[in-house]
Amino acid sequence: MISNEAALTAAQCRHYSMCKIDYLGTGICPAGAENHFVSYYPQGRMDLVKAVAAGQLPVTQRLVDIADTCTLCGVCDLQCHFISELRPMPVMKELKKHVEDHLAAGKPVQLEFEDKSLKSNDPLLVELQEITGPRWASNDPAITTAYYSDPCPVTIPKLPRAVVLPKSVEEVEGIVRVANKYGIPFMVRGNGSSVMGFVMTDGILIDTQRLKSMDFDTDNWCVTVGAGVSAFDLQKEAFARGFRVNVAEPAALVCANLMCSGIMSLFSTSYGTLDDGYVDAEFVNPQGDRFRLKDKKEPDLYRFAREDRPLAGICTSVQMKLYPTTADEEGFLVPVESLQEGLILVRELSIRRIGFGLGVLGADYIAAFMSPVATLARTVKDFTESMLRAPFMVMVLGDAKDRAAVQSMNRTILSNDLFRTLMLGLSNLSPASGKSHDTLADILQPLGDGDGLPLSHLLARSDLQPLVEAALEPSPETHASVVPEDLRIAYTRLYERPEMTDLVWLNMFRILSSRMGREKHLLPLILYVPLDKPGVIGVLVSGFKRIADSFNLKNDFGFVSPLDLGKRAFLEYDFYLDQNDPDEIQRSRMALGEAAALIEKTSATVTGVQWIRYTLNQGCCRKENLLYSL
Repeated sequence: MISNEAALTAAQCRHYSMCKIDYLGTGICPAGAENHFVSYYPQGRMDLVKAVAAGQLPVTQRLVDIADTCTLCGVCDLQCHFISELRPMPVMKELKKHVEDHLAAGKPVQLEFEDKSLKSNDPLLVELQEITGPRWASNDPAITTAYYSDPCPVTIPKLPRAVVLPKSVEEVEGIVRVANKYGIPFMVRGNGSSVMGFVMTDGILIDTQRLKSMDFDTDNWCVTVGAGVSAFDLQKEAFARGFRVNVAEPAALVCANLMCSGIMSLFSTSYGTLDDGYVDAEFVNPQGDRFRLKDKKEPDLYRFAREDRPLAGICTSVQMKLYPTTADEEGFLVPVESLQEGLILVRELSIRRIGFGLGVLGADYIAAFMSPVATLARTVKDFTESMLRAPFMVMVLGDAKDRAAVQSMNRTILSNDLFRTLMLGLSNLSPASGKSHDTLADILQPLGDGDGLPLSHLLARSDLQPLVEAALEPSPETHASVVPEDLRIAYTRLYERPEMTDLVWLNMFRILSSRMGREKHLLPLILYVPLDKPGVIGVLVSGFKRIADSFNLKNDFGFVSPLDLGKRAFLEYDFYLDQNDPDEIQRSRMALGEAAALIEKTSATVTGVQWIRYTLNQGCCRKENLLYSL
């Protein structure tokens, strides 16, 4: 019997897949790293407990192994709390106890079909196991259940007939040919972090986790990566060699991300997006034959068409560009009082080639990014919007010359040192902290000089830094003081590391972006927009807000980041929903429908507006074909 508390926690898993990468440097689930099926990771176990609690999953041969291989090491508890404030350890314990009690009672265990006596029950599985080996192909419900659904409200759950984990391109080819032989569909899955229902199938689910090759050619500033390599792990290896790559969310697998929608980040302003970030790629087509992107006789994946396209092939590896880093890189923030002001500024910076990473960020994004817990994030957002009058900030990643260029534009600059002070002292920001002396607001308000400038400009004054530090008392211990007591030592140790408050590092590895979905599941609306028409972006943002508000959904602006010297940009606006509330799911579906209609109407009349929906399976298209398609 699964407790209500454990069942509720399990049902809240966001499927962001962060438990599959060692983004905190504390290790990852040893069972997941060894067995690769998502069921062996904390994310998969959460899904299994949810299914057990609902009476939908019997005790099977694999479920026994999954429960037994969990060591209760606690790594997942820190990782999951850091992103979502969930504590999965009680869930892991409940799963082990459920299986142990079942075995102790002498109840039967359902055998997996890989057992020789049952092979004849599914000849498809027999052939798949002949390709990958018995361990890496399964139709045990304890395996397939973890690939059944995701939190997106429009996902149609589908239980795979079998899940396979190929180790080589040859095995991928063989699997596709078996699917064709039996006339059943197949789908390829990266880390499953798209949470948009794109990777569901009732046929063969091909999980690329074991295709983890990385081959660096630093002389040519290139790296070739297999389909199982995550953005975080690739960035880590590139950075160790003095380079970085343009990648997206840390848990996203690079090949899947590229093929699905193209890679987008704040670095896209200088490194490019879509085909600007890669040199070549290898695929297995739907017939099971291998081809390369450069092969002229194969499908033209460079072309973009504003239409829903089927999967042209499974991307098994990609050759990407490396970009050199320098020792004097730094990040800083420029507070602005409106979205329009931020859009104009970030476009000017892009045109002038100032910074190698640029973006306009909303206060909600900044607050979630900085805060270790959601309650503090709400305080930070209110302080930023109301007290500092900075509902938006332009983030600039560059060097000292870039900072000097922005300063010459008479802009207020919040340096990385100040960002570090704020981040490590957040818990002392307001009177609720229980401090006996003045808060930061108490100090700043009397210093306003009556010139009409927002208080945010005072934060940039070097002569006031001692007062700011006295008010906030920044330290790793202060930062950790708001998390549960049993995690405070771990958080303190994390924030003793300088990279955890370094804007360049944090944006390069993007380990904090998933915090946007901490309170509720994140449902991002992402589209390409003309940055030289800020009014159009304003209409879209206000339209999205109106739609979400009308359905009583939490919503907020995410970010805008420029492309192609500020001619184009990509925009993210975020809806949020309780993934377990049927009424909220229905309202979010209706809101998505209205938002889609707004995007389609705008894109029909404004050149440069393209919905990311149309890049699905077209991620390799040329940027010009996408951004300037009429």
